[in-house]
Amino acid sequence: MAAKPDTINWHSRVSNLAIRGQAFIDGRYVDAASGATFDSINPATGKLLAKIASCDQTDVERAVANARKEFEQGSWSRLAPRQRKQTLLRFADLIRKNAEELALLESLDMGKPVSDALGVDMSAAANCIQWFAEAVDKIYDQVAPTGDAALALITREPVGVVAAIVPWNFPLLMASWKLGPALAAGNSIVLKPSEKSPLTAIRAAELAVEAGIPAGVLNVLPGLGATAGKALALHMDVDCVAFTGSTRTGKMMLEYSGQSNMKRVWLECGGKSPNILLADCPDVERAATAAAYGIFFNQGEMCSAGSRLIIHESLKDRVLERIAEVGRSMAPGDPLDPKTRLGAMVDRAQLDTVLRYIDTGRREGARIAFGGEQVRQESGGYFVQPTIFDGVKQSMTIAREEIFGPVLSTITFRQTAEAVAIANDVSYGLAAAVWTRDITTGHRVARALRAGTVYVNCYDADDITVPFGGFKQSGNGRDKSLHAFDKYTELKTTWIDLSGP
Repeated sequence: MAAKPDTINWHSRVSNLAIRGQAFIDGRYVDAASGATFDSINPATGKLLAKIASCDQTDVERAVANARKEFEQGSWSRLAPRQRKQTLLRFADLIRKNAEELALLESLDMGKPVSDALGVDMSAAANCIQWFAEAVDKIYDQVAPTGDAALALITREPVGVVAAIVPWNFPLLMASWKLGPALAAGNSIVLKPSEKSPLTAIRAAELAVEAGIPAGVLNVLPGLGATAGKALALHMDVDCVAFTGSTRTGKMMLEYSGQSNMKRVWLECGGKSPNILLADCPDVERAATAAAYGIFFNQGEMCSAGSRLIIHESLKDRVLERIAEVGRSMAPGDPLDPKTRLGAMVDRAQLDTVLRYIDTGRREGARIAFGGEQVRQESGGYFVQPTIFDGVKQSMTIAREEIFGPVLSTITFRQTAEAVAIANDVSYGLAAAVWTRDITTGHRVARALRAGTVYVNCYDADDITVPFGGFKQSGNGRDKSLHAFDKYTELKTTWIDLSGP
């Protein structure tokens, strides 16, 4: 059981922290074949954390070959589901036992508050692995209703070698969303963490082997997207790519599949999620607070962030006042201080991207109602204030493009139909929300919103039992819930003729 974040002196633990920067292939840590490395930078200080193996085509070949060998040998793929379950339960327990180390690695690597890394990310990652472990021996195959002349069996089989390419904003949690169902189903995996935050994935691979997952079943390849990621997506012996990241890169994954072996490609590609407050919002204070956390949590580096506040004009002033109040309480601070609620942007490039969008919003005529500045520059880190834009038009860049930072665009409306039209007028469809006192209105608006998840009178509610994924250019397929098994299994029909003598 991890300690409470505020009882730990996190800075004192840094000096004793062992940071691994190698790849993990066939059950052991190895350097990149080329010997090349890249720098992992602490986004809170701008200083070097570690040198990380920069894997390329040669490393991909080795990792995929080992994954394929283990899959064909059946050391994991043909293990009874209850045996895979027990191993994955041990893996989940090891994540919990090492949660403080993993949380510290994640905070140093990605810039999020260590209290969130421990209390949210590590807990949810372990729970995800546990949930899929417990589910796998409770899923039954089917017998088709063919009649007496035949017996038709419909069975699920693991798809084979899965390339899991995960983002930097929730490094271990997003990896667990892939690892849980893919491993439970019996696949072998090559995991490529983002080059911006690879440390927890590298460490977790060792824990997986300690739990009893056979060497070669889970391989971790740190490296750049343009080299390791591309090589994985093009590899002829990879059966499935499970990707979370930008829409631009997701489209490239689809192209790579077509250029190679038509491997299955499952995408979760971000969003520009609308949060609609109707005039009859049942609790304005609660809705405003939820809107603030829906955009400021994790520095706004969330694919499902409620980045567009679509608000009835009669509520705007009260709501913005409350969101600004929450923003003031979330002033960016040292991620290793347990009291910090808003950490650093993941790197200089992301900080520059967010600041560029803020400048664009100003230039296009939106008004900054709160924040909008880079702060804590003396630290050497990459910090930006929570930012609220007022007077935003749906045609503006900040209302249409994913910023991936703590920047809220406020758009007013008068009629409910207008709010729905604004909400759907983007290329994304990951999440949405509506606040209303009328349950009929809530149902009708939820049905009209083109999004994979619609929250009614809440925002960012979550449970491993419900699917997560998007419509439109937010991607395809679903993480979490039993639906995730659809991505990592093949359906096979076995037809037995019983009509003979």
